[in-house]
Amino acid sequence: MEIEIQSKTNNPLLNRTEVHFIIHHEGESTPKRELIRGELAEKLKVKKENIMINYMKSSFGTTDTLGYAKVYKSLKEVKAGEREYILIRNNILVKEKKPVKEEKKKPVEPSEEEPEEGAEKPAEETAVKVEEGKVEETAEKPDEKKEESTEKPTSEEKIHEEKHDEKKSEEDVERPKDEEKPA
Repeated sequence: MEIEIQSKTNNPLLNRTEVHFIIHHEGESTPKRELIRGELAEKLKVKKENIMINYMKSSFGTTDTLGYAKVYKSLKEVKAGEREYILIRNNILVKEKKPVKEEKKKPVEPSEEEPEEGAEKPAEETAVKVEEGKVEETAEKPDEKKEESTEKPTSEEKIHEEKHDEKKSEEDVERPKDEEKPA
């Protein structure tokens, strides 16, 4: 990794020096900000904490990264002259984590599945299988549902069912109230 300084401009109004640089990193990934700050500090002969890297831009397919940094005379000037997100990026400030709101715990209600103390438990149904002289008993709980067919009726079956329902309702309407339904 090699850093080439393109331009170095003194900005007396803001008490800083602005530096544009190119990083040549053949066969490596884009270097981290901390490493670049250290290398720039050696080249410019200043403290690492006084250098703020504003941006680093790398292009696809190239091994060069363009960058812009600001060099201050003291850490006090760094904090006065830079925005907060730049200070966080350069690890001068630590980002504060927002406290996680604690959810209010609801009182635990007794569930329907668990009977209360003193309540009677539902009786279990017992099925008896007899196969060639062997007797097997299997216990089934009344809450357990047997698997039902998940097939959906076709559109023809739905139409047939609807017509059948309409006929039943017409029969109910046509009868006078005095007549009784045949058994």
